[in-house]
Amino acid sequence: MTTRWKEEKAESPQTLKSNAFSFQSPKQNKMSPLPVPEDVALQIASFLQVPDLCSLASCSRLWRELCGSDCIWESLVRDRWPSLELSDGSSSSSAIKKPMSMGWRCFYMELHNEKAARATSVVQFVETCSSSVSLEVGEYQKAMQDLHALQFGYQDVQMFLFKPELTVLVNLLGLHYCINWLGVPANCVLKALESRKISERQVCVKWWKLGIWSHGFRMRDELLSRRFTLIDVGLAKQEEVLAVLYRGAIHEVLRVQICVADPSSPSWSCQSAHRRG
Repeated sequence: MTTRWKEEKAESPQTLKSNAFSFQSPKQNKMSPLPVPEDVALQIASFLQVPDLCSLASCSRLWRELCGSDCIWESLVRDRWPSLELSDGSSSSSAIKKPMSMGWRCFYMELHNEKAARATSVVQFVETCSSSVSLEVGEYQKAMQDLHALQFGYQDVQMFLFKPELTVLVNLLGLHYCINWLGVPANCVLKALESRKISERQVCVKWWKLGIWSHGFRMRDELLSRRFTLIDVGLAKQEEVLAVLYRGAIHEVLRVQICVADPSSPSWSCQSAHRRG
């Protein structure tokens, strides 16, 4: 697995905010020497994820100083948000500029907290729109576009959207975003779904298609319904459904709804239906 698509530990954003970014004071006050040369220690620290890096920093003062190195945290920022445009003074006006007085660790914390707050807004939007059981495709697409505009990275999706306590519609949104916008490899997506224990959660997508013309008469509109699990999406078994969600209600498709699946319903159904407004 490449660094870019590494799996984030299943810790809550609150835990990360309160513990993982804070370097605890070493238990021993004396300056214990590093067990390896400094360049080797720096290389070791650079392979760690944030929670493990901060745990290592609590071992001694030397480890604390080393684990707070700008070179490590700059790499963590760029790995977590590869599409983030950072200003170097000559970049576009939309680029994010890191204050000169702010270290990379503090900058990482600032970005993390900003993404957490914006993820909460997206989740609340989806939950509010789906309060009447289903989510219209236009609302789903808006939430997807918001994630893209916010430059969410793969680790953001894992931390904030792949949570079992959230509605499965939010899980699907994050999954679809990873596949279509971020291009995350299937094996990485599947591993993340399983580690978060959401792979078997079920979704139902319904779409109404305009009835075809036959012998001078227009047939009734068709109602198509597909029930599937999130792991089915990760295994590319639901490409037709993802295409419907991506395109939305255009051309022959009159309406698209996404809802939590009823386990008793069939996995696939097709029937005639009156046109709904």
